[in-house]
Amino acid sequence: MAIVMRYISSASVVTTSLVSVTTVRWEAFDMPARWYHGGASEGRVHLLPRRRSPDPDRVAYRAGGTPMEYAIQIVAPYEELSAAAHFSEARGLPALAVPDHYLYGHDPAQAATRPAPDVFVQLGALARETTDLELVLLVSPVTFRHPAVLLKMGIELDLLSGGRFTLGLGTGWMEAEHEVFGFPFPPLAERFEMLEEALAYIRAGLADPPTGFEGRHFRLLPWPIRPRARRLRLLVGGIGPRRTPSIAGRYADEFNAFHGPGLADRIAVARAAAVEAGRDPDALLVSSVTWVVAAPDRADLERRLDRIAARQGRRRDELDRLLEARRAIVGTFDEVRARLAELEALGVRRFYLQGGFDPELTPELLDVLEG
Repeated sequence: MAIVMRYISSASVVTTSLVSVTTVRWEAFDMPARWYHGGASEGRVHLLPRRRSPDPDRVAYRAGGTPMEYAIQIVAPYEELSAAAHFSEARGLPALAVPDHYLYGHDPAQAATRPAPDVFVQLGALARETTDLELVLLVSPVTFRHPAVLLKMGIELDLLSGGRFTLGLGTGWMEAEHEVFGFPFPPLAERFEMLEEALAYIRAGLADPPTGFEGRHFRLLPWPIRPRARRLRLLVGGIGPRRTPSIAGRYADEFNAFHGPGLADRIAVARAAAVEAGRDPDALLVSSVTWVVAAPDRADLERRLDRIAARQGRRRDELDRLLEARRAIVGTFDEVRARLAELEALGVRRFYLQGGFDPELTPELLDVLEG
């Protein structure tokens, strides 16, 4: 049984523990080798009624209002996750986010030994440990679970947390984790169809009275779902310029948008889609996420990057490639503040800080950003 693997880097390390794995086409675990986004060939599923063309005055983002808030996104063993949650709550941060993957690591050797916790179980525990913190799934691939499972788990987490859970979904991008665990990995256009149908299914399941849903991939009878959710919120995340923000505007309470070039256009598409669906575009929370590393000066910045690499078991050059691929925001305090101010001016109202929780560096970074 051969192993065929692709990397972002040229490394070709394969551990003996992976020899029994059936053929795997390996993308780098920390970042897709290429950004997936909607193209002209995509099929489109219109699951909500189309409305008249939106009023440009409603679509346009209006500057001002609530300032951008910060939260942490982390994947970690539960003890570290719990510490990050309690820190966030004590600090007054609005939320804590976790991603959902079955594999983590920057190459097969690391992925073979790095834990990939079940975040739904972790979130259930956090729901009982915390009192005010919003718990955000950012995000789960729609390919992992049937929307009935997502609906029922989402409702239960919503109730366990007292209405503090946000269920985040995306198309999924990491082909390797699908191959290793035996999940189908359809073409991108089909995954977009599945994502939109899953969101429509969940919205139908939350409706009162029940409406039911009929799609190409999923079907739900108009049945009263019990128990009822208290305040289950939906999030759509992704980097596409058209399809992702359109779906977010039509179904989501939060749109987690790629912070790179074209952000203003993606936000405009999401707001227009919200208006077309008869929703209030100002009610859509626009957020973004990436690594942020800052220091008083360049010399200290290098020391901090070395520390982060060592803490995460990476070589420094591996960390540098990861940060570049994710378009991380790295620089002096003034440079980082200026970049985040640009995102805020475009309409980002929440920013999730990736890179884990460091008891020393994380509080300092938040002091700088919130100051």
